[in-house]
Amino acid sequence: MSVLLQMAMFPTDGSESKSEYVAEVIKVIRDSGVSYQLTPMATIIETEELSKALEIIQKCYDTLDKLGCNRVYSPITFDIRKGHSNRLKGKVQSIENKIGEVSK
Repeated sequence: MSVLLQMAMFPTDGSESKSEYVAEVIKVIRDSGVSYQLTPMATIIETEELSKALEIIQKCYDTLDKLGCNRVYSPITFDIRKGHSNRLKGKVQSIENKIGEVSK
């Protein structure tokens, strides 16, 4: 199974810039050992089980909670597909096979 999770997570309280907090969330994702792709607006991860994706979300929230964040915003989207893997790269490759390179 392939679970693609697109997420962003940051506190709504505090200063205008959130990069300090986002960096801590990305550390959690990086240290989890799953494949991920950071984009300007969200981070996409791929796991083999939904429970692993949910565990990562919980750890990210726990990190922000420990940093004293009182309110956390997090849009989350899942794409769960049985019998497939490596879709984080495979989905992009499928498009590039049709029209050429799409990212610079």
